[in-house]
Amino acid sequence: MKKLLFGILALGFMSSCNSDNVTNQNENPSNGADASVNLAGKRECPSEEIRKVALQNNPELRQKFNVLEANTEKFANELKLGKVLADGTVEIPVVVNVIYKTAAENVSDARIAEQIAVLNADYGGTNTDASNIPTEFQTVKADDVKVRFKLVNTIRKSTSKTSWGTNDAMKKASTGGLDATTPTNYLNIWVVGKMTSQGRTILGYATFPESAGLWNDGVVIAAPFFGKTGASAPFNLGRTATHEVGHYLNLRHIWGDANCGNDLVADTPTQTTANYNKPSYPLYNTCSGVSRSVMFMNYMDYVDDAAMFMFSAGQKTRMQAVVDASGSRAGLRVL
Repeated sequence: MKKLLFGILALGFMSSCNSDNVTNQNENPSNGADASVNLAGKRECPSEEIRKVALQNNPELRQKFNVLEANTEKFANELKLGKVLADGTVEIPVVVNVIYKTAAENVSDARIAEQIAVLNADYGGTNTDASNIPTEFQTVKADDVKVRFKLVNTIRKSTSKTSWGTNDAMKKASTGGLDATTPTNYLNIWVVGKMTSQGRTILGYATFPESAGLWNDGVVIAAPFFGKTGASAPFNLGRTATHEVGHYLNLRHIWGDANCGNDLVADTPTQTTANYNKPSYPLYNTCSGVSRSVMFMNYMDYVDDAAMFMFSAGQKTRMQAVVDASGSRAGLRVL
């Protein structure tokens, strides 16, 4: 288990930009996660990569990051001691910005409603596949994150663009996209067609809470992986949005984006790296000489949609910290 750390994380983000794919020969990798694996058709989320570059290049953002993590740890400690109480369920207003070239990319209102329903089920702990959580993780599962989502507007724009990258072009009208709707107060989700980066097919990416209120703040999802009806298997259960909104609410990838890394959550077992496809339980990793059963079914791993179905209690605390009245995303509470 891991303890919460934040003191030198900004430096760690900068120094690890080029080291995430280095294999530690003393550690045992997860199923299908070694460097030789062909990642075609597997989950790709560059949110942490984008964040590292932003933190490296922007001192003001690094300062916000440090404050964010200090406040998150303070909230977690005070919650544990009973000095603060979670503020109850927070309903986040959502604006969906659809930028499409083809009819298939112009996702329907019904499909958008379907995606919002998936988010509410996953964050509310009412997803039907929660019954698949292994017994050993039942004691640390988050029954209800106390976050809900309400669609307040859908904005559509036709484009001649056939592919998008991860440079936020879809977030600016001046570069063919749609400007965010008051990002301090709304979760903006951009749905675009094909999205690639360095030859990889990207399912989605998100900004983290230190970017709260900035022009590019929000979540991007490629249309083939948005919602359920008509989405592309094995990412056709709406879990790409669940994963990316997790980043938006300050969750890291469960392996900490490093070999046996730290996701800053004490109740998620340390694991060597990402898991893919649909692993069989139990799956064991060895880090620092300790063999552990890993929580590959967590929404913040890279498994297929059908293989992910839980947040942990520690992850719930991190998310509650940012939507708290004193948190980085308190502006989402005002409407």
